[in-house]
Amino acid sequence: MAPTPAGPAEASLAYADGFHTEDETLQEARKRAIEWGAEPLPPGAGAALCFLATAINARAVVEIGTGCGVSGLWLLRGMRPDGTLTSVDVEVEHQRLARHLFSQAGFAGSKVRLITGRALDVLPRLADGGYDLVFCDAEPQEYADYLVEALRLLRPGGIVAFAHALLGGRVTDPIRRDPDTAAMREVGRLIRDDERLRPLLLPLGDGLLAAVKLP
Repeated sequence: MAPTPAGPAEASLAYADGFHTEDETLQEARKRAIEWGAEPLPPGAGAALCFLATAINARAVVEIGTGCGVSGLWLLRGMRPDGTLTSVDVEVEHQRLARHLFSQAGFAGSKVRLITGRALDVLPRLADGGYDLVFCDAEPQEYADYLVEALRLLRPGGIVAFAHALLGGRVTDPIRRDPDTAAMREVGRLIRDDERLRPLLLPLGDGLLAAVKLP
């Protein structure tokens, strides 16, 4: 049976995702991430992160979920030259691969602080109001807790962003009530209803949920 042709909306989203190309370094990082079972951020969502970091002239960024470095590279390319990326992950080997990627891309070791451990153990040790952007790409069931920490960590005007906000279409399917889907819907509701935040849901990649912390 021939595949069903994509409708205008699906074709537009596919075009938007394909609009953002990746160089050889990112392509190699994406390949390694897939081999190691670390789901890499899609190019469209990565480009959105880079755009956000550039727009707010980010100097200090926290990343929850290093993976093998794909999202970190997008963030570093959007940050100020004197910026520092603090990336947290429980997988030592993934972080080793990420460090190699950052070095290969020309970023000095001093620009990246890799911390191995659970995010909810590490984040409380970071400084209040000391960060411009917090990016979350880890356990959906912990996203609401990450949001609490992000609001403490961000300066006014800073941005919090969550990857895989649509969970492959599960979030939009009312029948789906598994724990990850329920958690993603809940963090969306929390962000949308919080008067301290200005929210935005981008359908790029698997969805990127972002919000600005208001002054």
